[in-house]
Amino acid sequence: MTVLKSKTKGFKKSAKDSQAETPSLSIKERLAQKRKVAQARKELISIVSTVTFVSLFVGLAVFLVAGIKTAIPLVLGIIIMSLCYKYPRMGLIAFLIYVPAGGTITYYIGNSPILQLAKDAFYFPALIAIWQACRKQKLPLIVPPAIRIPLFVLLGTCLLTLLFVNGAQQFNPPDLGPFKQASNEIPLGMGILGLKVLLGYLPLMGCVYYLMKDKKDFLLISRLQVSLILICGTLGILQYLLLLTGICEGTRYATGNDLFRATLEARCYIGGSLVYSPSQGMIRLPGTFVAPWQWAWFLISSTFLAFATGFSDPSIIWRFISLGSMATVFINAVVSGQRIALTLVPVCFVILLVLTGQIGNLKRFIPIGAGLAALLAIAMASNPAVVEERVNSLASRWEASPPQEFIVQQFEDTLRSTSNPLGNGLGRATNSARTLGSTRLIETYYPKLLYEVGFAGTFAFLALVTAITIAGHKAYRSIKDRNLRTYAAAMWVFILFISYNTYYYPLDVDPVAVYYWFFAGILFKLPVIDKQEKENADPKQKNKKKRPQLKLL
Repeated sequence: MTVLKSKTKGFKKSAKDSQAETPSLSIKERLAQKRKVAQARKELISIVSTVTFVSLFVGLAVFLVAGIKTAIPLVLGIIIMSLCYKYPRMGLIAFLIYVPAGGTITYYIGNSPILQLAKDAFYFPALIAIWQACRKQKLPLIVPPAIRIPLFVLLGTCLLTLLFVNGAQQFNPPDLGPFKQASNEIPLGMGILGLKVLLGYLPLMGCVYYLMKDKKDFLLISRLQVSLILICGTLGILQYLLLLTGICEGTRYATGNDLFRATLEARCYIGGSLVYSPSQGMIRLPGTFVAPWQWAWFLISSTFLAFATGFSDPSIIWRFISLGSMATVFINAVVSGQRIALTLVPVCFVILLVLTGQIGNLKRFIPIGAGLAALLAIAMASNPAVVEERVNSLASRWEASPPQEFIVQQFEDTLRSTSNPLGNGLGRATNSARTLGSTRLIETYYPKLLYEVGFAGTFAFLALVTAITIAGHKAYRSIKDRNLRTYAAAMWVFILFISYNTYYYPLDVDPVAVYYWFFAGILFKLPVIDKQEKENADPKQKNKKKRPQLKLL
């Protein structure tokens, strides 16, 4: 009893000490905070009112000229871009949320090429606001400094290609001969769009670096992404069940080649084009994305962050949520029919276990590994035919066209068709630029890059991603906190894998085109957060190093 009383007194004493260490705000400070909140609320109401009035006025004028289908996206675009410019932090969070949901939203609103670029309405206004703030406060937008020289070299080579190759195609097109209609291509437009696809999301590194101020912000982003993985994974499983039960027909009643071709007409509530022909053992699901292979790369990239959160989040609840998200990733890798996801998701998981050292952390590895194995065993036992068909499909595809031979063939074809050292023009092998001119389908990334910007541009890009990979490794190795180190290791492995992967072209399209730069920005900020946590844990340390913080409203 005496021991219990002494412990109670000790607890009360420590609680009082902690309260004493945390200085209470004075009445004047509390009033100042209330005034600040009221001012921010008043400013938000004023901005929303003004933007809504202006957008509705413009939308009404456009409605009278072009109709409601043009007016509604324009009104929404003006409102979204204005708010994202004013509040870039919320704009980037909305951008991150929209990336996996964009394919579903696009086809619910209407199938328009403009809607494919709707996510940029969140990104570019926020980027402009952050760039202006960096310029005003004399902070570099491009971080870390080690990547600046390779980036400027790459930009220089791309601009040479844009001016001398795309420009020549624009202002001095080849003579098609008599009785042939002149081309309606816009080569300069293709070049600008190709440059945007290549480097347009690189500034995300700086945006994330400055807007993620502390560990609280980092956990918010990682937990948000895990929640998105869980939601999208659940919707992907639901899509499969709707097709399996016949609620959605898919392509099961198609004939001929249509049995093997993804079409938008077969869409099943979520995402875009799909193939579902069970009689032929053919299934390619898009999940929440526009196309099936984008869904495959979402599953692959989700493995890295879900893994890190599952092992390193300080909250046990979020570790369990992450376990659920990993389970949905594995299940979708099987049922979606994506052979590359079925191959790489488990391989990446095992690599992460080894490289992050979590395989030796039995306290966390055993519960997570056992839970994940149990969920997968149940899923496989309930659908043995599906698992067998996917494995057989993977084996037959590998035998028919081994990846290494396919990559070598793509390099050989590209070298035969590329005589100009500056390439054939930016955008000439970029799928999204096909509306501006003729493009060539090259299904591997570095041959595609070689075709567009030649040897100089390809080597410059390799130098850039190598600089990012080396700087990321240094950042990861400098972190002392075990949990943050696991996050950094997972993101560095993702950066390493995507930087030198040439099978298909994930860096050209969603979601990897966004996640690569986004995760790199997080990786470069984690050492700073690690030092902040050390300083916060040592209240006696007086001379704390001031680090650049971007001041935004």
